[in-house]
Amino acid sequence: MMKHLSLDRRIQSLFPVALASLLVLGTVRLVLDNLKSDHSQIFRLYGWPRGEKHRLPIVLSPKDRIEERCNVFEGKWVWDNVSYPLYTEESCPFLVKQVTCHRNGRPDSFYKNWRWQPNGCNLPRFDPLKLLQILRGKRLMFVGDSVQRAQFESMVCLVQSVIPEGKKSLRRVPPKKIFKAEEYDVSIEYYWAPFIVESNSDHATNHTVLKRSVKLDSIAKHGKEWEGVDVLVFESYVWWMYKPLINATYGSPYNVKEYNLTTAYRLALETWANWIDSKINPHNQKVFFMSMSPTHLWSWEWKPGSDGNCFSESDPIQGPYWGTGSSLKIMDIVHDILQQLKVNVTLMNITQLSEFRKDAHTSIYGERKGKLLTKEQRSDPKKFADCIHWCLPGVPDTWNEILYAYLLKNYHGFL
Repeated sequence: MMKHLSLDRRIQSLFPVALASLLVLGTVRLVLDNLKSDHSQIFRLYGWPRGEKHRLPIVLSPKDRIEERCNVFEGKWVWDNVSYPLYTEESCPFLVKQVTCHRNGRPDSFYKNWRWQPNGCNLPRFDPLKLLQILRGKRLMFVGDSVQRAQFESMVCLVQSVIPEGKKSLRRVPPKKIFKAEEYDVSIEYYWAPFIVESNSDHATNHTVLKRSVKLDSIAKHGKEWEGVDVLVFESYVWWMYKPLINATYGSPYNVKEYNLTTAYRLALETWANWIDSKINPHNQKVFFMSMSPTHLWSWEWKPGSDGNCFSESDPIQGPYWGTGSSLKIMDIVHDILQQLKVNVTLMNITQLSEFRKDAHTSIYGERKGKLLTKEQRSDPKKFADCIHWCLPGVPDTWNEILYAYLLKNYHGFL
């Protein structure tokens, strides 16, 4: 009798253990079943695509995060011929002649070996695989003029090396260029809109330079191409700076008037801001605005007494510098408009760091009207040197390193 009682007690004591085991197994089963669903929290957290069951989550280390106290736009250029450039002209088949300065005959390559070092902190090392994972199933679009097109080409070169042949493509669909990374379902795009709002210069190749006219209140045509894009990067400056006055319409498409440059720029940005507030979903879209890309047209600004431009410059400017080609009034307008927005737009203030790089422009080693400069034109750099556009590899790579750092910082915030 005592033996049966003892056995019953032992069996009863096993019930809680068995029950706990069943609960654990049930929980594990629910988690595994949930993982198989494309709608699970973990899949949403890491952005796993349909049908891919073996993708590892993106691991972000402390080095991938910008410190909160860090202003990545303040710092200095340091010589680094070990880890820079991040790619070469030869390794990137998608570069156009306008930016391949070394291939076009530039004798030095020092401009490729400078690294931007923020004060008191570091930029995360650019990792193309990590960026492609972050952008999986998404569209990244650069909007602006030819300076912005160089940033697009830089980004393509930064990521394309890790994509197998046959799994990447670049096609032109004017006014767009579209780079596809098939395995990641990532689209990196460029959209030509030199004034952001609509203008008579909106044709991607056949655009007027001398007789510019801007529709300050018209953006719907462009906006249709931007709707639903996951990451938008806007830029607009150089095309506004041709003359102090610009022909434009506002309110009526038939009433063309001369507007003061800064007045026109503010009206255009207000039109853009209204589009941002009405069309952007801040929960799953990110918007960036690039500050003006500086020019280096007059060497007397950094070398008093000289009478040249960016031609033959091979070193960055050391110490404080702000050229007359960068308008503080335009900067103030950008700040005002961004502060009034309901949707958060991140200002990428790359002007000061780029101001130092008088050495990094295409100079006489680029194109003019779609053709490389002739020998005679190259012999007259004072007239023909391009001190607006940048060589690649070069300064636009740093802009993209900073953009990458912000995408890492906000990674979980925009999926």
